[in-house]
Amino acid sequence: MEFQRLTLSETAARLPAGESVLILFHRHPDGDAVGSGFALKLLLEAMGCTVYCVCEDEVPERLRFLTEGLQDSIKQENLPADFTPSRIISVDTASPAQAGILYPDCEGRFDLMIDHHAKGETYADGYIDGYASSAGELVFRLSRELVTSGRLPAIPVGVDRLLYASISSDTGCFKYSNASPETHRAIAVLLESAKGSDGSDAADRGFDSAEINHRLFGIKSYDLLRAEKMGFDRLRLFADGRLGVVDMPYDVKVENGFTDEHFDTLVDVARGLQGVQVAVAIRQPTAEGVYRVSMRSSCHVDVASVCAEFGGGGHIKAAGCTITCDGGMEEVVELISRAILAVL
Repeated sequence: MEFQRLTLSETAARLPAGESVLILFHRHPDGDAVGSGFALKLLLEAMGCTVYCVCEDEVPERLRFLTEGLQDSIKQENLPADFTPSRIISVDTASPAQAGILYPDCEGRFDLMIDHHAKGETYADGYIDGYASSAGELVFRLSRELVTSGRLPAIPVGVDRLLYASISSDTGCFKYSNASPETHRAIAVLLESAKGSDGSDAADRGFDSAEINHRLFGIKSYDLLRAEKMGFDRLRLFADGRLGVVDMPYDVKVENGFTDEHFDTLVDVARGLQGVQVAVAIRQPTAEGVYRVSMRSSCHVDVASVCAEFGGGGHIKAAGCTITCDGGMEEVVELISRAILAVL
């Protein structure tokens, strides 16, 4: 089935008013998925819609400051029993695989996908820009287009705070190469909109950017730091230190009392080591032979293409995939390292 690539104005025109809408984002949600998803929720609610966000996994504890007071849970089983969406929109979800167990119930029913990944599997008409820093940057454009086109009188309270967090999260607090001039211009608009005409915080929609960045990047739980230490102990180096791989098998996860939330920064353990050009984190969430892989590149290697070999995708510099393998963690490490070394 062929799907249509939509322009900004076409996408804004397709956003519903006065309907029931389900917003889906990728499993193991990050700041971009949560921020962009909930920003879109507020926009649609301002247009008279009843909206719920949904994901295979719950919002991580470290990101719940963004969703407080907006929705108690994003797990499907915790949505109101009488809620039946007439529209389904996905954000920051590049492929059916990223939607996880929720995809079969939504297959063929998506009205829109809003995504910024350069490589993936299109499953609906969409507003897709692989050059955008984040899904938050795309929802930022949509928010302004809704006002410009007259569909909204003003940006709803809370939207800009979520969009700022979304964009900051996926750009690593604006230090990654995906933070383009357009990204910084969007951030400038968000910061300016949070100030009054005299430069003071606007009473209705002000937000503290420093606090948001501190909570996103400056605070780590004790268990997350323990997981990073364990990751450093399990770090393997290949190709004279240019490839760094951290693995976290299920038995190690259980023995140390970790949850999947504690592995959000595992790939940064390898990425932060001097000399590492490609960083990989491989984790085994359950006892089954299913492995989640995250890759980051600081060189010519296109990790999205590497991940595509295993059914995944993402960006040139940041991508992921899921591998099913009965041979255990060692075989997965071998598969991944061999694929990267072939192009490193």
